[in-house]
Amino acid sequence: MEDPSDRVTARTSVTPVPDDEQPTTGSSPDGIVPPPGPAVLSRSDLRRERTKKTRARWYVLGVVVALLLGVGVAALVTHSDKTAAKAPVITATTAAPAPLATCPLTGTPAPGGTVPNRPALAVKIGNYSGDRPSTGLNQADVVFEEPVEGSYTRLVAVFHCQGAPLVGDLRSAREPDVAILSQLSDPLFVHAGGITPVLGLLAAGPLQDENVLAAASAVVTHPSGRYAPYSTFTSTAAVWALHPAEVTPPSPLFSYAATLPAGSVVGSGQSVHIPFSSDADVTWTWDPSSARYLRSYSGTPDKLLDGSQTATANVIVLTVATFLGPWVENSQGAHEVEVTAVGSGPLVVLRGGVAITGTWSRTSLTRPATLATAGGQPITLQPGNTWEELVPQGIPVTTTAAPTAAPATTVPGSTGQHPATTRP
Repeated sequence: MEDPSDRVTARTSVTPVPDDEQPTTGSSPDGIVPPPGPAVLSRSDLRRERTKKTRARWYVLGVVVALLLGVGVAALVTHSDKTAAKAPVITATTAAPAPLATCPLTGTPAPGGTVPNRPALAVKIGNYSGDRPSTGLNQADVVFEEPVEGSYTRLVAVFHCQGAPLVGDLRSAREPDVAILSQLSDPLFVHAGGITPVLGLLAAGPLQDENVLAAASAVVTHPSGRYAPYSTFTSTAAVWALHPAEVTPPSPLFSYAATLPAGSVVGSGQSVHIPFSSDADVTWTWDPSSARYLRSYSGTPDKLLDGSQTATANVIVLTVATFLGPWVENSQGAHEVEVTAVGSGPLVVLRGGVAITGTWSRTSLTRPATLATAGGQPITLQPGNTWEELVPQGIPVTTTAAPTAAPATTVPGSTGQHPATTRP
């Protein structure tokens, strides 16, 4: 039997009803059964009811929190999208490599990646048989060979990116030197004297004259085994040291490209022969193993003081007009040979075993000659050192092809036609 104390009313307080208003047990007078009184729950029922209400409250709270979180996330996503839309698009880029610094007179990479801050240095070198063997020629950027009295030649070796500890032998200046030097952007010029009119030309020219015979010079050295007048030599470092304030490199003289010009015939330039005289009977022959042209005199290799053979990457042959000037050059009464350096004339360029014919033209002494094919296209050189041969009209220039190419033909320069040409 259930203990009455186990029952509690569902309400904590009940308003008392008068006795005369208490309903009678059973049906109402009109037959309507009154609604039952407040439910009475056991403690176990009450605990279950409270548990249901607690769960409901937590459920509602969870739904509210979820809704709030959803709204917050949505707002955050919307804000991020707007920010992304407003933010600039940043893409990763790779900087293009800086172009390599190249030597202006050779087109090759500058030593250490930097073009030397110094002027071109030109050295006048003798080329009589008694002057040989020479030294320093393979370190020069450019070498010019010029005609002088008696059908001999002399050399002007120009240094910039490289130097040489010993260069020579030094000889006297000549009239063609002014035209050679004027295109080199105010170079230093080292030589051993010259006749008075030529020294006057040098003094008026766009160059810095370093006549080693004008005063006792610290740049001169006399190697053992050499005798005057073939014993005067110099060092490029010693000459540059005399002019530390001169820091302007020369402007380029030529254009360079590693690839051969269009229309080149492989093997067409195996060699070139230039018979200046019996003492200077010059031949340049292509050597594939060293990728250089090697110099010979009358078939004998031109060996330098260190035992190496004179070599170059490019040979440029310019046929030029020459005449005998009024100045007497030596005790034998030979007159100065003068070169007409401005104008135009036949041309042949040898590079990579290929001969390319065309025309040179020069409008001013302070500007280098332009080199163009017969069709007017610029002729580029192989990056490397260059020899430029100034050949008087009338001296035949003969190019020889490799055995697999067509045979060479020879055209005398005095006819006004192109020098020796190898045709495909």
